[in-house]
Amino acid sequence: MKSFFAAGIVVIALGGSAFGAEPAGRSAAVATSPSNAITWSSLSREQQQLLEQFQPNWDQLPPQRRFALSRGAERWLQMNADERSNARQRFGKWRTLSEQRRELIRGRWSDFQNLPPDEQARIRADFREYQRLSARRRAELRREWQRSSRAERQQLLKEARERRQQQRQNSPQRQKNRVDL
Repeated sequence: MKSFFAAGIVVIALGGSAFGAEPAGRSAAVATSPSNAITWSSLSREQQQLLEQFQPNWDQLPPQRRFALSRGAERWLQMNADERSNARQRFGKWRTLSEQRRELIRGRWSDFQNLPPDEQARIRADFREYQRLSARRRAELRREWQRSSRAERQQLLKEARERRQQQRQNSPQRQKNRVDL
């Protein structure tokens, strides 16, 4: 059971892997070529312990899956106790989702990964800003969003972008760096 749970956590750890860098020396392009597939013997002893349930069928797994599992195990091994605890919680929550909801999330994640890097950075910054709001304010915003029509949502997004742009232009650092001609 412990091995299954650890392997599940490794797979969930992959969900956030696009937020970080690829592991040194490996890239998704290498892992997609069968001739360059990750072999069981190329995994570290620690990775093998985490992924032991996959060992009997490792050679039959698609190269991309082997790469993803090895990358997830690598990430897991780099996590501190708090990060592992958070990953366990996320995995527990993920397991409670319906398959339909999981597919929706996977689709949105895929859409996000296909965005240009600057757009991804903007979305991450917006999310960090949202997370800094009080729980009460976030709940208010969610209710407002849910009650809104599509057109109203587009208008809310436009207004929020304009406010952020105005805030950036009026930031003390920007004012300090401004040169009057």
